[in-house]
Amino acid sequence: MSETTISRSLSVEFGPLTSDLTTTTGATATVIAPFTGEVLHELPLSSASDVADAAASARAAAVAWRAAGHAHRRAVLLKAHDLLLERRDDLLDILQTETGKTRGQAFEEVFQGANVARYYAVKARGILARHRRRATIPVIMQTRVSYKPKGLIGVITPWNYPLSLSLMDVVPALAAGNGVVQKADNQGALSILASRRAFIEAGVPAALWAVVAGPGDEVGNAVVDAADYVCFTGSTPTGTKVGERAAKALHGASLELGGKNPLIVLDDVVPAKAAAGAVYGCFSSMGQLCVSIERIYVDRKVADEFTSAFAARVSSLAQGSALDFSTDVGSLTSAAQLERVTAHVDDAVAKGATVLAGGKPRPDLGPYFYEPTVLTGVTREMACFANETFGPVVAIQVVENEAEAVAAANATEFGLNASIFSGSRRRARALAEQIDAGSVNINEGYRASFGSVDAPMGGMKHSGLGRRNGPEGLLRFVEARTVSESTGILALPRTGAQWQRLAPLMLLVLRVLKGVRRG
Repeated sequence: MSETTISRSLSVEFGPLTSDLTTTTGATATVIAPFTGEVLHELPLSSASDVADAAASARAAAVAWRAAGHAHRRAVLLKAHDLLLERRDDLLDILQTETGKTRGQAFEEVFQGANVARYYAVKARGILARHRRRATIPVIMQTRVSYKPKGLIGVITPWNYPLSLSLMDVVPALAAGNGVVQKADNQGALSILASRRAFIEAGVPAALWAVVAGPGDEVGNAVVDAADYVCFTGSTPTGTKVGERAAKALHGASLELGGKNPLIVLDDVVPAKAAAGAVYGCFSSMGQLCVSIERIYVDRKVADEFTSAFAARVSSLAQGSALDFSTDVGSLTSAAQLERVTAHVDDAVAKGATVLAGGKPRPDLGPYFYEPTVLTGVTREMACFANETFGPVVAIQVVENEAEAVAAANATEFGLNASIFSGSRRRARALAEQIDAGSVNINEGYRASFGSVDAPMGGMKHSGLGRRNGPEGLLRFVEARTVSESTGILALPRTGAQWQRLAPLMLLVLRVLKGVRRG
């Protein structure tokens, strides 16, 4: 399928979208359509100078955007919400064609993007409202806290969930009154630009949210250097470098990084029901998702039934490239992804692992298709044991009890997402407190926490720093400012004689506050 044919079938012209990029270089990068392996489009690339120009324009636009106030921003973001939904078919087509995911998994992105837009539109004013805090000495002092936008937010987003991961950072940054300069991954740029177009037409000034593209060592570094705060989603090694670079300038950063996410199956599940839920948590978007499940620990009492049902369900998944809801799993996104997945599976098999389902590429479906794969007998010397595959590969291990399952789940440098399947939600909630992960889902793989936009999302250990979503996801984009005042009822001591007279009263205040349990 040629670029022209693809564009016509999507009812979208890529040229007008890519013209929204900030670029003066004249250079382009070839972007491949995962379903076919053919050229999708030529993406204009930016330079460090382009980033500097975009940053200056975004800063200038942010002055008026901030001054317009919460009510204006609320109206704009709600209008953008409506436009995302109105344009969902085009957005779904672009997402599928650009990433290789299924219609349903593309819909997750549009749903999440609209959900985030609505949430911050209606919540930002209350979260950022000036409010009183307890002063040092009540009555004598009064203290209030207000919030000031940081100014310019740098957003660096990956190719795997380009629309939702973009909007989960960009929308709260805009809601807080900031400007944004975003570096899009080449493979996800069309989805970002198409969703951005909805926000621009809803009333976001074009200069306020600039999008650039290009190599990370030039364009990515320039975004980090230009911004007052940086949001990065991607690998742990790259994210660590981003965090270090931001820290050298004393700028903050939120980093959502890698994971080797575990799922624990307890002995009180209905095996077939648990298997059905677990399959989606492992193979949505072909496992190319930071919160996707890659390790399953199943209690021996239900291991045979669960494993059999799980493998059977994986083998029955409908795989293909249809731009409709007829498929369950799609394609990997690139040749590099196919190479990594193939290497992990081949290495495991060569070292003694058993393939229960999948385990092979599907060139008959397209160049980057690979069967969802279930392994058993995975051991420490295998590459997929501790390293993130970021693909459709999951390893099942039998455990004797809860304690062994928790120990195995926590035995990793990562701590992004985890899941517990149980017939008792109370039992699962108690177990969740023992898991070292930023998100724990009960009887779900990842969607319960990923979709809860009122709750913070992020990683522990080497899985990241900071949180997106919820009030926490908004407050990272502002500076808290404390304003305290003397009421004039009683002056604080200034001289030795005044200290001698008032010290007993101040001590009494401390004791009274403790006695009434006031903070």
